[in-house]
Amino acid sequence: MAVVSQPFERKCKIPAPGVLDPSLKEWWVENPWDIVKEGRNLSCYERKRTYINVRGGNFLDLSYLSGADNDGDGRAVVAGDFRNNGRLDLVVRQVGGGPVLLYENNFPQRHFLKVTLRGKPEAGQAPTSNRQGIGARATAEVKGRQVVRELFPSNSYSSQASNILHFGLGDDDKVDRLLIRWPSGRKQVLANVPADQHILVEEGNEVFEKIVPGQPIQP
Repeated sequence: MAVVSQPFERKCKIPAPGVLDPSLKEWWVENPWDIVKEGRNLSCYERKRTYINVRGGNFLDLSYLSGADNDGDGRAVVAGDFRNNGRLDLVVRQVGGGPVLLYENNFPQRHFLKVTLRGKPEAGQAPTSNRQGIGARATAEVKGRQVVRELFPSNSYSSQASNILHFGLGDDDKVDRLLIRWPSGRKQVLANVPADQHILVEEGNEVFEKIVPGQPIQP
């Protein structure tokens, strides 16, 4: 067990707060910068935390119940629908080896909408969008509430998220209004989009394409 004290600077000398118990693997350094000199590592002492959003108003700590609060030195985490069932799972990569962990989302099935964007980089026009629509902002309006997603795949430490926008819709079986603001600045609106599907939206095209897992689409 390690105890870290402030101030955390190279010249500090902090005495131990009391008698340490070696049987509990307690240890102390007067200067936190000496931890490496002692051949020690604070990795694996930081348990993982998992929180679930409660109707947009608060968060509930599910770390223990989910089983994700292990003491492995996890550094990279990516959320994605890896089983194609509309529920986001979590993949965790640990530093210095160790297994890649997949935490399956086994909450009760609810409605969802997955959206892939395809921008139109038009030559000679400015501003323009990139082909994958990175930088776009999509807002799903469902019975008066808004669910907002922004497409920035490179958004986690040593990992990259999917470029699929995932909207959890709860008990609602459609999106009343899907507003997309493209990187070019153009705005596009799709109305009454049915839930429980993965769609491909092309910039400027009001007709979307349904994506079927395992079925190729044009790049």
